[in-house]
Amino acid sequence: MHVRRLELTDFRSYERVELSLGPGPTALIGANGQGKTNLVEAVDYLATGESHRVSQDAPLVRAGAEQAVVRAEAVKGDRTALLELEITPGRSNRARVNRAPLPRPRELVGILRTVMFSPEDLALVKGDPSDRRRLLDALLVMRAPRLAGVRSDYDRVLRQRNTLLKSARNNRQVDLSTLEVWDDKLVQLGGELVAARLQLLADLEPFLGEAYRTVATRAAADRQDVTAAYRPSAELSGTTPTEVTDDLRAALALRARDERDRGITLVGPHRDEVQLDIGALPAKGYASHGESWSLALALRLASFELLRDDEDDPVLILDDVFAELDQGRREQLAKLAAGAEQVLVTAAVADDVPADLLGHRLVVDSGSVRDA
Repeated sequence: MHVRRLELTDFRSYERVELSLGPGPTALIGANGQGKTNLVEAVDYLATGESHRVSQDAPLVRAGAEQAVVRAEAVKGDRTALLELEITPGRSNRARVNRAPLPRPRELVGILRTVMFSPEDLALVKGDPSDRRRLLDALLVMRAPRLAGVRSDYDRVLRQRNTLLKSARNNRQVDLSTLEVWDDKLVQLGGELVAARLQLLADLEPFLGEAYRTVATRAAADRQDVTAAYRPSAELSGTTPTEVTDDLRAALALRARDERDRGITLVGPHRDEVQLDIGALPAKGYASHGESWSLALALRLASFELLRDDEDDPVLILDDVFAELDQGRREQLAKLAAGAEQVLVTAAVADDVPADLLGHRLVVDSGSVRDA
C-alpha cells in the first residue's frame, strides 16, 4: 500500500499544498519549523483519526481558517481509493471515500494503514501507562476497524459512569439506581476491548523480540530479551471476551465502596498497564537512554511487521528520528525500512538520513515543497 497523491487545504501551516508521491522512500528535508512534520502528520491522521502530537483537532486547522481538508489517493495493488477528511473544530468531522460520504469519520480508519515513528515515541517506554494503552488501541483499530466503535463507546460509558459516581460522592442523596445499567455496559465493552488487547499482545510479542534484537547495540547484548506483559486492573481467569466480562463485573463489585468514596471508576481497560521488560528488569526506570530508544523503535517496527504479516505493507513514517539515533541504530533502521513498499522520512538535513532512504528528495521551506 502507498499514497500516490496528498493534498492539504488549511491544514496546520499549509493554506494549500499538493504532493505527488510514489512507492519506495521519499525524504522530506527542511529546517525545523518549516512544515515537514505537518505533511506526514496529515497522512497518519487520515489513516488513524488521531494526531501523534495533539489530542484536539483545533491545532490542526490553520490559524484564521474554519476548516481543514486532507485528501489522499491510496493505492493497494491495482485498486485506488480517494480518501477525504474535513476537520472542523467544535463539530463532527466528515469523511468520504471515492466522493461518497461515510456515516461516521471513524469508518475511514484502517483503509490506509500507517506506522509512524517519531521522537515522541520515547514516551512508549518512559511515559505513563496511557501512552502504551494508546499504542495497543491504535494498532487494534488498524487490524480490526470495527474496534474503533467499541473503544469510542467504552469511553462514552466511562465518562457517564464517572459523572454519576462523582455526583454521588459530592451529594449522598443522588440516585444510583442507574449505576447497574452503566456497569453492564462498561464490563461488556471493556471485556471485548481487553480480550482484543490480550490477543494483540500475544501476536505482537514475537515480532517485538526480533525487532529489539535487530536494533539493540552490543552494549545491551547481555539483556536483549524483551517481553511485554499485560497488567489488568482486575484479576482475570481467562482471555475470552465472556470470561473477561465476568471478571470485570466481579472486580467492580469488590471495588464498589472505593469507587463511591473516590467518585471514579477504578476497574477497566482504562486502568490497565503494559509492562515492558528488558531481561529481568522493567524498562521504565531501569533502561538506559539508548536501550529506551531501541525498545521504542522495536515497538514500532514490530507493529509494522505484524500489520505486514496480516495483509500488506503499511506506509512507514519516520519523522525526524535519525538525529536522535546513533550510527549503528541508523543503519539497522535503514536496513529494516528499505524493504517497505513506501517510506516517508523527515529530517532537518539530508546527511542525517541513510543513503538507502534518501530516495525521492523533497525540500520543505516556509510552507512550500519542491523537488531537491
